[in-house]
Amino acid sequence: MTNAVEVRHLSKSIEGSPILNDICMNVRQGEVYGFLGANGAGKTSLMKTLYHIIFPDTGTVCLLGETINKGNNPVFSRIGSIIESPVFYSHLSAYENMELHCRYMGAGYENIMETLSLLGIAETGSKAVGKFSLGMKQRLALARAMLTKPDLLILDEPINGLDPQGIIEVRELLLRINHEYHTSILISSHILDELSKIADTIGIIDHGAMLAEVSMKELTAKGIDLETYYLGLLGGGEKNVEPYPHGN
Repeated sequence: MTNAVEVRHLSKSIEGSPILNDICMNVRQGEVYGFLGANGAGKTSLMKTLYHIIFPDTGTVCLLGETINKGNNPVFSRIGSIIESPVFYSHLSAYENMELHCRYMGAGYENIMETLSLLGIAETGSKAVGKFSLGMKQRLALARAMLTKPDLLILDEPINGLDPQGIIEVRELLLRINHEYHTSILISSHILDELSKIADTIGIIDHGAMLAEVSMKELTAKGIDLETYYLGLLGGGEKNVEPYPHGN
C-alpha cells in the first residue's frame, strides 16, 4: 500500500545551520500519525518542506503517491493543512473566508455550513473574523483544512489556543474523520498526552533529527507510556520498544 506521506533522507540548512538532518518519515494510508517534539525541534520546518514552502537541500517527498517537485503539484488539491499561524481576511466573516477558499480550490460551496457546524462556528453569522478569539480562529483554520474532504490532513499544532473542552472536541472530530472517511492525518504537537490519545504511530524529532517512529499499540502492549518512552529516547535511556525502520 502506498504511504500517505513518504520522506526520504531530507535535509535542510539555512545560512549554514542545519534545521533538518537526514529525515525519513512514513505515514501509512488511513492512520493518524503524531509528530512529537519540543518547540523548535523541527516539526514546522519539516511540514513546510512537504509543501515546498521551503525547499529541501537533499532528499525526496512523496504525498499520496506523488513526488513533490518545484512548481505545480496537483496532489495538493487532495490535501488539507494548517501550517503555522493561519491567515484570514479579517474584515470578512467565517463563511466568506470559506467561500474564497472554495474559489481558490475550485470547489463548490455545498460543504461550507456543514463544516462550520462540525467545528462549532456556524452561528457566527456576519461577524468579522478579526473579532474572533484565538480559539475561534483555530476552529476556522480546521474547518478550512477539512472543507474539501481531503485524503490527507497535515496539521501543525492544531489545538493551540483551544480550551480543554475545545481540545477534546477537536480530538473527537479528527478521530471521526479518520474512522469514517479513512483520511490520513499527520498532526504535530509538543503535548505528549494529547498525541497518545489520538495517534496510531508517533514520530519523534529532536534538534532536526528523527529519533524514532513507534507504534502506540506496541507501547501500550508493553505497558510503556509515551512520556516514559520519549524521555528515555531523549535521555538515551532504555526504551524497551524498537522503533520502526526509517526506510532506505
